[in-house]
Amino acid sequence: MSKLVITQNIEQSHLDQIQAIIPSWEIVAGIDSTVWVDHLKDAEVIVGWKKEIEEHCIYSDSKLRWLQSWSAGVNSMPLTEMEKKHILLTSAIGVHAYPISETIFALMLGLTRKIHTYVKNQQEKKWHHSDMKLEIHEKTIGIMGVGHIGKETAKIAKAFGMTVLGVRHSGREEDFVDEMFTTDQLSEVLPRCDYVVVTLPLTNETHSLFGATEFKKMKSSAFFINIGRGEIVVEDELIEALRSGEIAGAGLDVFTKEPLDGNSPLWDFENVIVTPHTAGSTEHYTKRVIEDIFIPNLKSYSQGGVLPKNVVDYKKGY
Repeated sequence: MSKLVITQNIEQSHLDQIQAIIPSWEIVAGIDSTVWVDHLKDAEVIVGWKKEIEEHCIYSDSKLRWLQSWSAGVNSMPLTEMEKKHILLTSAIGVHAYPISETIFALMLGLTRKIHTYVKNQQEKKWHHSDMKLEIHEKTIGIMGVGHIGKETAKIAKAFGMTVLGVRHSGREEDFVDEMFTTDQLSEVLPRCDYVVVTLPLTNETHSLFGATEFKKMKSSAFFINIGRGEIVVEDELIEALRSGEIAGAGLDVFTKEPLDGNSPLWDFENVIVTPHTAGSTEHYTKRVIEDIFIPNLKSYSQGGVLPKNVVDYKKGY
């Protein structure tokens, strides 16, 4: 009997939908590792990456043929070994487009309209203008990585009358993006942006993509938003750019080391908003992973077909 392991808690209605597609399979589901750890070696399909999977399925003989990631990013997985074992890997790309684009604009608007400053003033019962004067309307946003999140961000930006510059590996044009550039044209894009938004995955090519050189190219009035991965940015050089006034501020959801160290200056800068890697959190997360990605893929897999959704290219890393 084939076996499916789901390392998350999902509703019975979803379990029923899955069982209907693979009626002869055994399904083991639950967030507590004691529920599924002894089933890993026998699992043909696993939903949700956990560290135990590496030991039981990647570096040992197992029946694993397909792993559905619970996250969009897969950089923490042993991709080289998984590719050698010919394990199909699908990501959760697309689940985050709404919540993360909302977070991007929450950070942009918060910094522009000084909401974070006023929250601090409220805590101190201080009535103070705090030199608030900026608008987001008709400014220029540069979106680094025009995937699902970048596209939704571009769409929202047009509602503010913004000029949208996009950067993507292929340079392929996209709706709501006024001008598209490739990654080797980054130096042309940065000086034009009032907001630089990083939505890139972490790969060998994007590691440390933003450092002192890039921050020097940005306007001193520009804000930097990172919801991609912390390692895309040279954090010490970002701190220096903020400290010296090379850029106006930053909204940061991801960091080189998480949780962010309590001694990091980023906690104390007046021109920085820190969120704890929660940009993708949403009440609809499980529903979207299961209904929009996993179930369509499972239907095809059960019939011996090609997976139609979010198959990771091991060479690209996403």
